[in-house]
Amino acid sequence: MERTSTDSDLPGPNFDHDPVMLREITDLASNLSPGVFVDLTLGGAGHSFSVLSAHASLVLHAVDQDERAIVAATEQLAPFGDRANIHHTRFDNANSVLDSAGVTSISGFLMDLGVSSPQIDTSERGFSYRLDGPLDMRMDPSTTLTAADVVNTYSPAELLDVLRSYGDERQARRVVDAIVANRPIESTVALAELVSEAMPAAVRRKSTGHLAKRTFQAIRIEVNDELGILGDTLDAMIERLAPGGVGMVLTYHSGEDRITKDRMRQMIDGDAPPGMPSMSPFSWLFRGARTPSDEEIASNPRARSARLRAITRADT
Repeated sequence: MERTSTDSDLPGPNFDHDPVMLREITDLASNLSPGVFVDLTLGGAGHSFSVLSAHASLVLHAVDQDERAIVAATEQLAPFGDRANIHHTRFDNANSVLDSAGVTSISGFLMDLGVSSPQIDTSERGFSYRLDGPLDMRMDPSTTLTAADVVNTYSPAELLDVLRSYGDERQARRVVDAIVANRPIESTVALAELVSEAMPAAVRRKSTGHLAKRTFQAIRIEVNDELGILGDTLDAMIERLAPGGVGMVLTYHSGEDRITKDRMRQMIDGDAPPGMPSMSPFSWLFRGARTPSDEEIASNPRARSARLRAITRADT
């Protein structure tokens, strides 16, 4: 099995993660033509392991920016030998990875966006509003921007834009005022408590989830530039699809889903004027977005917000 990242001295992490909508994704991939399958968000390799197990004629190229995920996935995919090629990089570098490997077209791809359970549940990574840790939130710890930088150095206007754009936080002004008044903020729990206290009493009474969820989500997206790199990467992967190829994207946030839907629709509509039939080779694999079953949500509550969209290239 090729591994393009350098060997790590990180301990083998507990990267247990329930892959969201695993059965649906595996079923869709089982009908793909032989060729290359690209996993742009490898994580612990749950999806990729299932796809390779179900389809003996697929070769995997997978990327992830989290070194701990790379360590776990390398062990998980070892039984597949040369069929599994793992690359330690961010998914917007996938085009270069495929070019270097001589891959010009692909049979399918998967993007499973958002943050994984092992990242959330490791306090020192700083993703969790429930576990105390440093304000970090970097998916790739070698990058420089941290959550602490966003919280403690962004101007009030910049913070307001982050919370509104990436968190859809209706109380963004209150949260920003509280953050600015209490800088420096050094830990996740300190930030979570501050955000919760900034909420109006009526919001606190009615809330069914953690009041800091949207703020933490927005800061994480800013730190990792998650939405900034999504659209162009999605376009590039769709264009690489071979005839009959399928691209699948799992989103967990309205911004992710909006970009995914819009970029797929643009590929499907092509250059056709409004009201005219499109000559594009692309079409929806199914209409709208699919969501996890009630049974899956019951066993894995973090899957609740997932939405699966898929695009396919005509088999001609």
